[in-house]
Amino acid sequence: MNPPEFHYPPASDQRSRLVEEHLPLVNFLVERMVTQVPASMTRDDLASAAMMGLLDAANRFDPTRGILFKTFAEHRMRGAMLDEARRTDWFSRSLRDKQTRLTRTLEQLEQQLGRGAEEHEIAAALDLDLDSYRDLLTEVSHLGCVSLHQTIDEYEEGRTFIDNLADPQAVTPLEHIERRELTRELAEHLERLTEKERLVISLYYYEELTQKEIAEVLSLTEGRVSQLHSQALHKLKARMSSTIKRRR
Repeated sequence: MNPPEFHYPPASDQRSRLVEEHLPLVNFLVERMVTQVPASMTRDDLASAAMMGLLDAANRFDPTRGILFKTFAEHRMRGAMLDEARRTDWFSRSLRDKQTRLTRTLEQLEQQLGRGAEEHEIAAALDLDLDSYRDLLTEVSHLGCVSLHQTIDEYEEGRTFIDNLADPQAVTPLEHIERRELTRELAEHLERLTEKERLVISLYYYEELTQKEIAEVLSLTEGRVSQLHSQALHKLKARMSSTIKRRR
């Protein structure tokens, strides 16, 4: 028997079915996010926010956009968890300033070098020793907003890295061309990461391993995996921001 056809806006029974079938996403996303937020935000806090995101996704899901509900729901749930983190005021201005400084320094440094920057070069550009730089990576990684679900830069409203890795139905031929070009460029930027950075990104986003599991696979500490993850995504953010600015 064929599954029932979903319409927009979804009917009450359709919303209930979507929520019920995707409840396992709550615990899955909580386990992935819990290492990215301070201990003051509990698993219960994250789960409650994720559940609200799932309900919101079920209410807003439009199958005509050509996006899987799982993809749409994950985006909404992550956003809800980040909103809750910001609401509880641990997303401090000082950390945001540090993250902005890191991204801008990376962008300027790689433009000067014409290649990917090494750790010691980034540390020097920030006037930090290597240990202090790694401590900074660990600190900003706890912002939770450093992920492929983050917007590409401050000028792009709503467009995220993961949007350019997914394949939603294009609305117009121009949008299709622009999305395809951004996808190609993002793939090139991924290739320019170091081997360990690429492994961390691949295992985290494509194999869906936790940072603890990645640490075991790569024989690294969980803290070092967090640093590599943070550094890789700041590099991607800086490079994609440069790409978008050149197009204006």
